[in-house]
Amino acid sequence: MSAIHHSVIAVGDFGASLRFYRDGLGLDVLQDRKVEGDWPALFDAPSRTLHAVFLGDAHVPDVSAGVLELIDFPDSSIPASSSDPALTTGLFQLSFFVDVEATLKKLADLGLGGPPRRVAQSTPNGPITIATVRDPDGVLVLLTPGSITQRR
Repeated sequence: MSAIHHSVIAVGDFGASLRFYRDGLGLDVLQDRKVEGDWPALFDAPSRTLHAVFLGDAHVPDVSAGVLELIDFPDSSIPASSSDPALTTGLFQLSFFVDVEATLKKLADLGLGGPPRRVAQSTPNGPITIATVRDPDGVLVLLTPGSITQRR
């Protein structure tokens, strides 16, 4: 059986990305470490030193699923991707279960996320509001009401 282990974002500003995902979206820091490895051979990285922060829900016993990893290469630079909002192929979005309005307020208070886009969506349980924002590196983030435990 195959399953997604975790997703990774190479960040341009570690502090801003950490504030967005930890303070804005409410993810817990599960691990924060620097790791030496042959990253240049594995994924054309600019150095052998990788700083990785793993984020998720500390209350979910299986920390190998539903985890977001933020990475950077200290003392190296990674070319920035385009934050152009036009639809492109490749990674489309990351989606999170959150309290949508509370999360949008936290992001606005932090000066992160940009102007949200909200849509009323019909569901079998009635209408819900979903929203999208952009992380500091331009990744589209979908905010949908609820929690993973409510969906199981």
